[in-house]
Amino acid sequence: MTEFVQVALAEDIAEAEELQTILNQAGIASELEPAVEHHPSGNEDTPQKVLVAEDSLEAAQHAIEALTDPDELVSDA
Repeated sequence: MTEFVQVALAEDIAEAEELQTILNQAGIASELEPAVEHHPSGNEDTPQKVLVAEDSLEAAQHAIEALTDPDELVSDA
């Protein structure tokens, strides 16, 4: 069985899902897991761990870095 490891920590579900989409586009399977204990009746967004198979960790890190590079956000004016 493949061990899953944390590749990123997202502030909320929306950010975690964005990271998961990036990983899916790179062909890397991922899972989300709450980073903190969460009361079942609470509806606040909690931080999420983004998990990938241990043997995909390096590729996942590169995919996230390549597609979330802050330099890409700077427009050439």
